[in-house]
Amino acid sequence: MKVATFNINNINRRLPNLLAWLKRAKPDVVALQELKSTDRDFPRAAIEKAGFGAVWRGQKTWNGVAILARNADPVLIRDSLPGNNGDHEARYIEAAVKGVVVTSIYLPNGNPQPGPKFDYKLDWFRRLRTHAAAFIKQDVPVVLAGDYNVAPTALDIYPTKSWDKDALIQPKSRTAYKSLLAQGWTDAIRTLHPSSPMFTFWDYKRNRWPRDAGLRLDHLLVSPVLAPRLKKAGIDRLVRGEEGASDHAPAWIELR
Repeated sequence: MKVATFNINNINRRLPNLLAWLKRAKPDVVALQELKSTDRDFPRAAIEKAGFGAVWRGQKTWNGVAILARNADPVLIRDSLPGNNGDHEARYIEAAVKGVVVTSIYLPNGNPQPGPKFDYKLDWFRRLRTHAAAFIKQDVPVVLAGDYNVAPTALDIYPTKSWDKDALIQPKSRTAYKSLLAQGWTDAIRTLHPSSPMFTFWDYKRNRWPRDAGLRLDHLLVSPVLAPRLKKAGIDRLVRGEEGASDHAPAWIELR
């Protein structure tokens, strides 16, 4: 099973890019973030024509998450992260696909920090850890896939000081990510590529793609029951260089 995560950064605008990648890469499951589409405007017909079933939760202008499954219909489990009934942002969806639970996570950016947006990020992380702990306790096969908006270590960002005050690399953000891993989750990309940067995001500004000035923000965490099945992992980085591309590239894993 090949599971991918891809921050598409506007699914309707990037639909040709997405469809071309789906045809070429042939993932079995895809977690999408930043749909920037209402539920009604989600391009269901085009996705189905490409051979994928889908569940999604949209939001006008911002956010939005989806899970696609090749030649299958994902079974929706939930479309919001538990723990705050007042949080109406479309940042989490969870579905079962062929015996595996897959999430699509779009964790808050948190900028500017310090401030309310950073507090929201850390609280969202706390809620995610609480929810993820139940998966560990129940020994469920899970892939926590998504855009975490955290570059976990210095290896996960190009050499620079220009991001030093950014929420993506703050000690509290990195500690929250480490605390999640400490439950028993395996960071698939970093486990199979321990010394390579494996960037997934290159900002549109300041010529960062041509300079390979990237960050690793998109992660696939596998639960203990799935970890022995982890076979391959990678980044389809050339997708970032295509015309009309998202500022993210797809990250993926293969499970035996």
